[in-house]
Amino acid sequence: MSASLLRRGLELLEPPGRAKAPLGLQRGQAARGAAGAARRRKRAPEPGTNKATVKGRVVKSAIEEYHKKKPVNHLRENLQYMLKGRLVADKAVTEQVLAQNRGRKSKDQPPEKTEKKKPEGTVFTEEDFRKFEREYFGVP
Repeated sequence: MSASLLRRGLELLEPPGRAKAPLGLQRGQAARGAAGAARRRKRAPEPGTNKATVKGRVVKSAIEEYHKKKPVNHLRENLQYMLKGRLVADKAVTEQVLAQNRGRKSKDQPPEKTEKKKPEGTVFTEEDFRKFEREYFGVP
């Protein structure tokens, strides 16, 4: 820590009723001369004066700041952009692109679709069954 920071810390810890020594004697800088003292006096802020002046300031309107930070809705522009390009690729091309993007491992491959077999109806008719019954069991 520098000596000036230590001095400031000690000044904060002093009891409030105790009178302070003159500026030059307090810091041991009385022998430096009048030029240094004038410079220090210029730098020391006075509690009554305000350094913030109107000169060089730009007045900001709160309404303008609000409109600048107001969120903009881009929905209409985005919808027009999306609806403008209505080019639909062929199914074969899309399948090829999807196959190229898929990995080569078996876990990345989609399961193969097996065609479901339709339950086949019987080839024989009721008359054929009766005929078979007569021949096999001998029933008239």
